[in-house]
Amino acid sequence: MAGVCLKIGELFCGAGGFALGASLASYRGWRLHHAWASDNNRDACETFRSNILADRIICRDVEQLDFEKLEGIDGLLFGFPCNDFSIVGERRGLTGKYGKLYSYGVKALGHFRPSFFVAENVGGIQSVNNSLALPVIHSSFEEMGYDVFTNLYKFEDYAVPQRRWRVLFIGFKKNLVARFSIPKPSTAQMTVREALSNIPLDAYNHEYTRQHPRVVERLNYIKAGENAFTADLPERLRLKMKSKAKISQIYKRLKPDDLSYTVTGSGGGGTHVYHWQEARALTNRERARLQTFPDDFVFKGTKESVRKQIGMALPPKGATIILRQVIRTLYNARQQTV
Repeated sequence: MAGVCLKIGELFCGAGGFALGASLASYRGWRLHHAWASDNNRDACETFRSNILADRIICRDVEQLDFEKLEGIDGLLFGFPCNDFSIVGERRGLTGKYGKLYSYGVKALGHFRPSFFVAENVGGIQSVNNSLALPVIHSSFEEMGYDVFTNLYKFEDYAVPQRRWRVLFIGFKKNLVARFSIPKPSTAQMTVREALSNIPLDAYNHEYTRQHPRVVERLNYIKAGENAFTADLPERLRLKMKSKAKISQIYKRLKPDDLSYTVTGSGGGGTHVYHWQEARALTNRERARLQTFPDDFVFKGTKESVRKQIGMALPPKGATIILRQVIRTLYNARQQTV
């Protein structure tokens, strides 16, 4: 069967982790190509424009998109905002400010009627709103005429050097009679030490953060794998916080021969991921390595903006493996109809 280029659109594209994975995914000559993408973060749009798509990137709120003016597509990607579903925060779910933005993905499915879609969000979506949010969203996709395969994916199973769990909704038009199976886990895992080795000193986005002397002193008491609450800190360096359950990553050092804990794009001081030996936060390039971005992927914006872009992204390596399986599913469904 001849090679096929499937055109895809993307909502909430961010810096381009999902898109980079899509560009690297192929199966028997079938591949994906972005027709357009959108996001409302200007720095993320500039990063996307510089690395993924020089044109056809729309930088505006999703509410302002005019689908009528966008090119038709075969597939839709959208990692809808996780603010109201994350285990960190108020967890308002579908009742929050961002909770219903997934509905613009539903709207896009209704307008473009693509053959497939992949939607992504944090693992916390499974329990929010008394565990009702996930089935509501799943059903909304089914009602648009799709067979939907919803699962929790552990990206460390796909050689991503980080414990990163995400729920993916993968849908195919019902008339395709497609059957999707979860990709088999990789036989090897990459450690933090391996992931962060041999970074050139002049690599892009590799600027070191100037740590406050008090932060340096605190980190010197914290061993690899410990955080500000498990370490034996003197009273003057202890943090005064009401809840420790959701903030175990505060000033947490990595363990070099283990996986990283989840790299995030939210939070303030103490949540930037800390080196196991040196008394400092990781550079953005090191964080990008944990997210499996290649060193030639250049992030645009201030250091803080770049940190958030990296933390919000889907790891490209994991996205490649999953999207390759999506293409394979489409390929097999097409074979059965010719």
